[in-house]
Amino acid sequence: MPYNRLRTGSVVRNEHWPVPAFTRHGADARGEFSLLYYTGVSVKILPATIVDFHVHLFPDRLFEKIWSYFGKDYGWDVRHRLYYRESVDYLRGRGVGPIVYSNYAHREGVARTLNDWNLRVLEEIPDLYCFAAYHPGDDDALEIARRALDHPRVLGFKLQLLVQRFYPHDERLFPMYELVMERGKRLLFHVGTGPVGNEFVGYEHFAKLLDRYPDLPANVAHMGALEYRDFMGLLDEHPLLYFDTSFSFLPGLPIRFDLGNDVLARYRARIVYGSDFPNIIFPREDEIDCLLGLDLSQEFYDAVFLENGLRIIRGNL
Repeated sequence: MPYNRLRTGSVVRNEHWPVPAFTRHGADARGEFSLLYYTGVSVKILPATIVDFHVHLFPDRLFEKIWSYFGKDYGWDVRHRLYYRESVDYLRGRGVGPIVYSNYAHREGVARTLNDWNLRVLEEIPDLYCFAAYHPGDDDALEIARRALDHPRVLGFKLQLLVQRFYPHDERLFPMYELVMERGKRLLFHVGTGPVGNEFVGYEHFAKLLDRYPDLPANVAHMGALEYRDFMGLLDEHPLLYFDTSFSFLPGLPIRFDLGNDVLARYRARIVYGSDFPNIIFPREDEIDCLLGLDLSQEFYDAVFLENGLRIIRGNL
């Protein structure tokens, strides 16, 4: 496992950590990013290149509408207002190699145009992978899905059930799920109740879906927040299920993952790092620092920040 060496460090103090943390964010002469974290007990180092498995990329006008919506409806001020190419460049300049992004069709009639854009972006930018858009209300939904899945770097589809406002066990989705499994692809679900929820999200709805499709290859965003215990309890019975870390490891917030280090260590092979970039309301580095501050094993950080993501990507190509 290659790591970058750190020549210097700066002291960072945070009220949520019991000891000083020494970190450096930056690039070496080869342009490779590195981060070192000293907890007072041990030193943790990120791999020289990491995989970010939860990034949002949209056409510029949709990005602007989303940022406006976040501010108006949730009072969230998106910190990194970067368009798609700027977002990729920002992450690549900070040690991210493979980037897995998603977008979603917030209503009928959007998925085809959005997926046309996705296919162009995938051709434009190397080492970029996509959970594409799908809406079961489109008359040609399966045709749109088949065309998207023909691209080798489309990993599957994103369902943002909070926004799209249908259940994961909606029968209109069943043909798409079966197509995804037939093609050896995956799903990305926003199906938890955090940071906000409605009647279409929650553990019970997702468990009902898995009762029908126990071998559904799926990633659940945000570690299943806020029903962490229920969602993590699915892992033993569903070997193709993974979780991503996005928005779940923010110091001092009530939505933070709360099951402890033993659970994280036990399931380290089933968790991937995700940033939620650029649609975040805090500095991107905060979650990375928080994860490193848990003082888990170096094997945990290697798996979550690199190995698990690469395994999923390679399994979908």
